[in-house]
Amino acid sequence: MTTQVAAIEVVTHPQVTQSSLTKSQLRRIYTMRQLRWSDNHAITVFVLPSQHELHQRFAKERLQIFPYQLNRIWHKLTYSGLGVAPTIVKSEQELIQAVTKTPGAIGYISEATLVLLRQSNNDSRSQEPLHMDEESKVSSQGVVNVVKIKD
Repeated sequence: MTTQVAAIEVVTHPQVTQSSLTKSQLRRIYTMRQLRWSDNHAITVFVLPSQHELHQRFAKERLQIFPYQLNRIWHKLTYSGLGVAPTIVKSEQELIQAVTKTPGAIGYISEATLVLLRQSNNDSRSQEPLHMDEESKVSSQGVVNVVKIKD
């Protein structure tokens, strides 16, 4: 498997203005220590279930932390009353929908899913009706933003 096929993309709601994050910022967001974007909007974190292969790879490759350590951090926050754990969704499709509908949201998907998403978005644009409601305007900017992760 090449790294291109195995790539994991970090995605945000289209209204999030940050186009890149450092690895430490990403880790702070997913360990629930950074709760706001640079423009002071609240961050809503979405994740896949702990046993999901993509979640395990995301934790190890992108956050450089074992999934069980991430779970331990989230449980400690929740049970101590000092914070909340991320919202768990069942699939990449649900994660995309949640990120799209939640201003300030962040999540992760496989590059293959991102390619399919872009293709379906381009197909739906060519069949878009003449009248647009507010949600269509957001999706016409792109369903999600892809965030670059810097060292």
